[in-house]
Amino acid sequence: MSDLFDLNGRVALVTGANTGLGQGIALALARAGADIAAIGRSAPDETAAAVADCGRRLRWIEADLDRVDGLGAAVDAVVAQLGRADILVNNAGTIRRNAALDFTEDDWDAVLGVNLKTAFFLAQAFARHCVAVGQGGKIVNIASMLSFQGGIRVASYTASKSGILGLTRLLANEWAAQGINVNAIAPGYFATANTTALRADEQRNRDILARIPAARWGEPADLGGAAVFLCSRAADYVHGAVLPVDGGWLAR
Repeated sequence: MSDLFDLNGRVALVTGANTGLGQGIALALARAGADIAAIGRSAPDETAAAVADCGRRLRWIEADLDRVDGLGAAVDAVVAQLGRADILVNNAGTIRRNAALDFTEDDWDAVLGVNLKTAFFLAQAFARHCVAVGQGGKIVNIASMLSFQGGIRVASYTASKSGILGLTRLLANEWAAQGINVNAIAPGYFATANTTALRADEQRNRDILARIPAARWGEPADLGGAAVFLCSRAADYVHGAVLPVDGGWLAR
């Protein structure tokens, strides 16, 4: 059974692998045997060192995820440096907070651009590679509790993560016949840079913890099992699914 989760010989592209959820996912995939291509604007030195400690390779593929015109070249660079591309984790994201009455066009475009537009076009570039070389692949998009709920003061983030859930299902419909699995993980409330303001707000922090049956914020390592499963042969017949990793938030 353990062979089903073995990622030895696989190469995983992970966006936003420098810190937080992306780093946790990259390390979990490396521990399962995958080499990592970290795609982003800055060198993921800490993640690279941790991946090396797992006995795996990490290559940084420099790319501006605010733009889509270099994404095909980024996939090509992964193949050139690591020999193949088997897995894509669309993790990179950003958030802007403001009341809906005061939300600006810049805050809308910045979040939708990275969280949804770039995620789609990187998935497209990855899938084109898979089809061109006649292989399948695994795509895991990072959704959110706000793929299911409205939230407050995060209009563009809610829109983007609701879009990610719909896009995951659409791409699964189109690409399953090509042997490409497209699924999503929906993290609950995790201790990352994006939630610093929430955790610092005593009332909001207390309200959030009161709703989580596990009674704690998630840690990036908590996503590892879900990520390895969806990226492995164990999920070969899983298409268009969203897996909440939320400490029971949605159950409450």
